[in-house]
Amino acid sequence: MIVPFIRQKTTKEQRENIYFWAKVAVVVAEQIYKEKGQGKLKKEYVVDFLVNKGINITIRELDILIESAVKGLNIIQYEVDHN
Repeated sequence: MIVPFIRQKTTKEQRENIYFWAKVAVVVAEQIYKEKGQGKLKKEYVVDFLVNKGINITIRELDILIESAVKGLNIIQYEVDHN
């Protein structure tokens, strides 16, 4: 879920687009940086990816978006591993 302050500044379509690209960037970063302890590199990759896509939101908003995308990915991975 995208936090309320992002909702206030964007349309529903823009939020869906931002979140879509955040999820894509997180998945790609997970594939590039597979070893433990590379969280900082993963985050830098995601932030750079989103900035290069022209997504203009604050670092705080990006942090929240990235966390949401990572949690979603973790839930999917857990379900895959346990089915």
